[in-house]
Amino acid sequence: MFEYPVLVGDIGGTNTRFALVPEAGAPPGLLAHVETAGYPDPSAAIRAALATGGGPAPRSAILAVAARVDGPAVRLTNADWVIEGAQIGRDFGLSRAVIVNDYVPVAAGAAEISPGELTPVGPHREGGIKGDQGARLVLGPGTGFGAAALLPVGDRLAIVSTESGHVDFGPSDAAEHALWPHLERIEGRITVEALLSGPGLSRLHAGLRRARTGEEGPKLDPAAVTQAGLDGTDPDAVAALDLFAKLLGRVCGDLALTFLATGGVYIGGGIAPRILDVLHKGAFRAAFEHKPPFVTQMEAIPTSVIAIHDPALSGLAALASRPDVFVYHGQVWAGD
Repeated sequence: MFEYPVLVGDIGGTNTRFALVPEAGAPPGLLAHVETAGYPDPSAAIRAALATGGGPAPRSAILAVAARVDGPAVRLTNADWVIEGAQIGRDFGLSRAVIVNDYVPVAAGAAEISPGELTPVGPHREGGIKGDQGARLVLGPGTGFGAAALLPVGDRLAIVSTESGHVDFGPSDAAEHALWPHLERIEGRITVEALLSGPGLSRLHAGLRRARTGEEGPKLDPAAVTQAGLDGTDPDAVAALDLFAKLLGRVCGDLALTFLATGGVYIGGGIAPRILDVLHKGAFRAAFEHKPPFVTQMEAIPTSVIAIHDPALSGLAALASRPDVFVYHGQVWAGD
């Protein structure tokens, strides 16, 4: 059980957000949105965030981190912070501190997400594309690539976090086979995260240019690739966004099959909301559905982009206020 107020935090490789939940069932009140690299450690960032609030001090905390939570000390995958629930608990006099993977709260939020908080992606056939009350999948390309599944088990909801961003990713057609030799490898591998992330978008752009011209050229950052692709001012950036959408659809479909996510696929992260027009073109949904012999089943699974800001914070508030509903893995520290 969590004592209130509860500090909640979404700690990513690039950005970190903190909020305070004053009582069970209340929405989180944002304290601060900071750059992760701007602070030497999480306690320094929390201290700065609490200084802006001016309210009562937190009595417990639940923090989501962009890393695998597999021990008492968790190092962020794409930043230098090490997060220890025990250290944070002692630093702020808390009774309890829980650390979870960053897609655990996004999955919790998907349990009660409303149609108004989603932007559907894909055609609406006769009768519409409808999910059921089965498993739901949440995922998202951002600084990295995260994914988790929400699985109904009796009257409980089990959340299974994954490291699917770090599985190998290969070509599936002639155009991709021609491109793959021109893509940058990370420690000798091309993974899902190596392509379906902000840095991955830059790698796709560079690889497409290299394949077309045989030249390296300056490497564009993800924001520049996105803008040039949306504006149509750089043909390689246009191609990179189109391929990004297609590959994202393929991975969403693969994971939907893995978890039998008949309840729907929900896409978060910082990239998808910026490229909705590209996702709507059709390559995303076509790649998602092209899973013979299960095409008919895939056509029935809805895919949507999460339209609300900071879905992890509201999901963390739900985890804190409904411990009787959600079952999930995390690092738990309790004070004396």
